[in-house]
Amino acid sequence: MTNAAFFAAVTGPHGKFLLGQLDKRDLCSLEAHFPTFTHDGQLPPDGDWRTWLIIAGRGFGKTRAGAEWVLSLVRGNFNPPRAGDDLGSLRIALVAATVEEARSVMIEGPSGLLALAGENEIAEWSPSLRTLRFANGALATLYSGARGESLRGPEHHFAWCDELAKWGQAENAWNNLQLGLRVGHHPRALVTTTPRKSALLQRIRDAPDTVETGGATTANPHLPTAFVEAMARQYGGTRLGAQEVEGRLLDDVEGSLWPVKLIERCRAPAFHIPFVSSPVETPVGGRPHGISTGLDANGNREPAFARTVIGVDPPASANGTCGIVVCGLDAGGIGYVIADCSVSGASPETWARSVADTAARFDADRVVAEKNQGGEMVRSVLLAASATLPVELVHAAVGKTARAEPVAALFENGRAFFAGRFAELEEQLGGMVPGGEYQGPSTGSGGRSPDRADAMVWALWALLLKPQRSEPRIRQL
Repeated sequence: MTNAAFFAAVTGPHGKFLLGQLDKRDLCSLEAHFPTFTHDGQLPPDGDWRTWLIIAGRGFGKTRAGAEWVLSLVRGNFNPPRAGDDLGSLRIALVAATVEEARSVMIEGPSGLLALAGENEIAEWSPSLRTLRFANGALATLYSGARGESLRGPEHHFAWCDELAKWGQAENAWNNLQLGLRVGHHPRALVTTTPRKSALLQRIRDAPDTVETGGATTANPHLPTAFVEAMARQYGGTRLGAQEVEGRLLDDVEGSLWPVKLIERCRAPAFHIPFVSSPVETPVGGRPHGISTGLDANGNREPAFARTVIGVDPPASANGTCGIVVCGLDAGGIGYVIADCSVSGASPETWARSVADTAARFDADRVVAEKNQGGEMVRSVLLAASATLPVELVHAAVGKTARAEPVAALFENGRAFFAGRFAELEEQLGGMVPGGEYQGPSTGSGGRSPDRADAMVWALWALLLKPQRSEPRIRQL
């Protein structure tokens, strides 16, 4: 629903009459006048805060609020008002999960800065330089939350951080951003995110100089009624609905095998990972997040791990997700989750090719695939994708959570770590409870199968828990 249509709907015949008296330019001005149509949680709170945190459901209007806040700063509409600032010197950081997401959502999206800026407010948008220069000289620069070191050094007056819970190097990126947020009278940051439990988000939320607003999807009166009703039907009463629609930051599932604190404790620093360079950023629709192996003195590729195994959980339906998770074992017997390369809505040939490509990329010693869904068909499609693929089929004789318990113990005992951040995988792990049904988020197909978690469990089982065959020996009598 447009702002003008909303105005007409809530004001009745008088509103429709007034709209009829406006020319095209006046109607455009009405559409663009954000304060007239804002709803609770979209305007900056009063007070002496450093971080404004908007945690809200999908469609709440977080992106619009972020873009409007940035534009208000460029226009000199500071809250609280202040004098002496040179608007042309303003430096603003725009940080998203990737530079591509910052561009497509914060700059070029329907609620992004280009769409909402006035006719003569933008001087130059340079995607290659990652900069948006305003007519008054103010400069906004795009950064990636998956490249925390890129924020080491630059100084800013303000920052807008979008979907912080998705950032690949959230702690490093946030810390570097904060250390550089030191220019001007009152540096501030706005964080707009859907609620996903993480230690960093909780730390920001608990800080004494943080103020929080937000709400449910239904708080936005401009959304189509059909969309709101569909969300209520599909997700009402579920944990996913409470998080993504109601905008609630949920606590750990009671008795979770992988509570948030355990996952954060097992986040391996880069210098603990053998022969590893910086984490690889994930472009939208591009390569998965993971780590890249190092090079030896001659520039040749050097294996990062003593062994590398890929766990595969084939989808149960055509629109399901094929869990593809890469795990490695170092020389000291420590296991690492290296990458989540899972694919959704793919045909058997497509996800099999993804497995083969992943095996080649990470020099995998073995692919361990669950055969409960499809039996020998799984082996057939994998070998059709690559005749040399080392495939081992395994049968799930016990339930998912029972199979996961000994793997969770590996993390508790310091024998397994996460070599990066894997948001969707970690969400599924959080829903694994001992002796019970999976209680994590639904998958993209609407089912409740922890496909990514299953794939990780199989890979680590093969590396660290699989019974080893004993070699035949001759006894002397």
